[in-house]
Amino acid sequence: PSLGILIVRHLKRLERVILGYLEVSDGPGEEARLAMLQTLQCTIEHAWPRMPCRLPVLLKALLRLLWDVHSERGPTPEPVRAALLQGATQCLILLDRCCQGRVKV
Repeated sequence: PSLGILIVRHLKRLERVILGYLEVSDGPGEEARLAMLQTLQCTIEHAWPRMPCRLPVLLKALLRLLWDVHSERGPTPEPVRAALLQGATQCLILLDRCCQGRVKV
């Protein structure tokens, strides 16, 4: 977040890290996934001009995360589950705004 628009320099590498963490559950607290969703939100907010070209990859990862969280019935407490769903939804909303409604389509 403190890098602001300079985050664009590291966007490709950052995207790989974020997507890697979102793919794998890290236990009942899901601290890593929640932190990555916050990181993704900040990245979208600061690097929004570059998001349309990254939309397919990010959209696929977020939808997969939503499906995984919704369908898994493991040891994750309901408040953590809700926080993951809310974080992913917020990322989708931000993506939709900076991609002129292409997420909804």
